[in-house]
Amino acid sequence: MITVTKPDLPPLEEYMEYLKKIWTSRWLTNNGEYVQLLQRELVEHLSTKDLVLVSNGTLAIELALKVLEIKGEVITTPFTFPATTNAILWEGLTPVFADIDPETFNIDPREVEKRITQKTSAILAVHVFGNPCYVKELQEIAHRHDVKLIYDAAAAFGVEYEYQPVLDYGDLSILSLHATKVFHTIEGGAIAVKDETLSEKLRLLRDHGIKSAEQVAIVGTNAKMNEFQAVMGICNLKYVDEKIQRRKRLYEYYKRKLSKYVKFQKLTASKYNYGYMPVYFDDIGKRDEVYSKLLKNGIEPRKYFFPLTTSSDYFKRESVDLVKKYDLRKAHDISNRILCLPLYPDLKTRDVDRVMRIIEDTLDTKES
Repeated sequence: MITVTKPDLPPLEEYMEYLKKIWTSRWLTNNGEYVQLLQRELVEHLSTKDLVLVSNGTLAIELALKVLEIKGEVITTPFTFPATTNAILWEGLTPVFADIDPETFNIDPREVEKRITQKTSAILAVHVFGNPCYVKELQEIAHRHDVKLIYDAAAAFGVEYEYQPVLDYGDLSILSLHATKVFHTIEGGAIAVKDETLSEKLRLLRDHGIKSAEQVAIVGTNAKMNEFQAVMGICNLKYVDEKIQRRKRLYEYYKRKLSKYVKFQKLTASKYNYGYMPVYFDDIGKRDEVYSKLLKNGIEPRKYFFPLTTSSDYFKRESVDLVKKYDLRKAHDISNRILCLPLYPDLKTRDVDRVMRIIEDTLDTKES
């Protein structure tokens, strides 16, 4: 089976060397030596002021909403992984959906503007597939309406917009360091922070609000990254730039060969990480036929992101068509035509050729 992605792993002997040290120290979690080391290395690698490491990307979003004391309504996109919407709901907030730009797949600032009300306290925008949003337009809207701007930058590791790290934009940005990402710590997440006060509070929030052995300063949770996760990150970080270059070569190969058959996401990044290979078709029928043919031939693409998060069961129970309510026609259309093809550094060119051949044969047959 050729899967849509495959986790990158460092040489086993390198990981084992760190494990021996962990076995000796028996310090497994609770802001250990390797969590602190990874934090320093990532700050340097990503050129950020500070990063707070946590156990996963979903908790990173929840902590971002918590530390900024977000209340009421949060404007977001329906074209995203469920974690974005789930985190808003989990924090007792109300998601309000805005349509997307059908070329970049990101939330459309003009649609965000339409959704602003007196109840709006934040915009939670997603850099979809790591592709930067229209950050300047969103910042202007957030500033003018005095609302917070948070970026779900889950897939935007190392990405730059106009030669500036994408993590620098907004009040906070979060990363996912999940196993399927370009860079991972098995499970994991991070919050990019520019404000020292927020940074200190986030570190309290991720560890039950514990300030000292005898003082619990605020209500917190357990979102700590452990040493095993951190060591995986330390090992992977040495190879991430090289693997991104391999991804880039495969991404560009796909584009050269498939341009006659599919359309591609418009990239806004000045530096990109090629974490995904999204393509979209003329209609849902072609997408679904290609999807079916690939599966039958041992190839597993994914319909990212289908369906929209507005189609989740918990919204269906309310008997409200959110696509109509928020006029999400563009997001709905892209969701019905999107398909992410296999892309990872170990993927062989001959396997990419096989994927493309099935797509070409399927669509040529359908047209004839």
